[in-house]
Amino acid sequence: MPRIKVKRTSTVTDMTAMCDVAALLLTFFILTATARQPEPLAVQTPSSTYEFKVPAENNAILTIGQGEVFFEVAGNKIRESTLEKMGKIYNMTFTADEKQRFSVISTFGVPMSNMKQFIALNGGDRLKKGVQTGIPLDSTDNQLKNWLLSARQATKDINGQEMRVSIKGDSQEGYPIIKKVIDILQDQNVNKFLLVTNAEAKKK
Repeated sequence: MPRIKVKRTSTVTDMTAMCDVAALLLTFFILTATARQPEPLAVQTPSSTYEFKVPAENNAILTIGQGEVFFEVAGNKIRESTLEKMGKIYNMTFTADEKQRFSVISTFGVPMSNMKQFIALNGGDRLKKGVQTGIPLDSTDNQLKNWLLSARQATKDINGQEMRVSIKGDSQEGYPIIKKVIDILQDQNVNKFLLVTNAEAKKK
């Protein structure tokens, strides 16, 4: 007895639902993504195969390059509190607007004497050449030491945790400036810190 041939029909898949899901996912990622902030000092970090992400919270980054040191601490509230503590050390008073403007600045490198003028600038002007000359760390005016102390205390007060420190140094930077920064950390009993590097491709 011959087999009955089943008539073949084309299969049509409705992709409307898939397109809706893709659009929703794309919208979600766009709205929740954090734009990378421009850096006032571009450094070429050394390469490494070690894989460990820099913590996003309770962390400060010291960027070192061209003989200058720049500072960044995570968290808007912590930045505000750090600035307030620095104001007490250097007998400076900052308004609520100045604190709010400072809280959205990521990496900076200016002496405290220029801080008010620096905060008043818009984002583009802050990145102009010559505006940021680095944070002083001489023995007679060691402002970096006070920034670290203030940020560590602010992190402890607000988040109840110790602040970690990451050093992001240029691969061509000389040893003396790196040693100065490490000495400041060790004077505050900070003997553990992260070194920021470029991810190097693993050899197969």
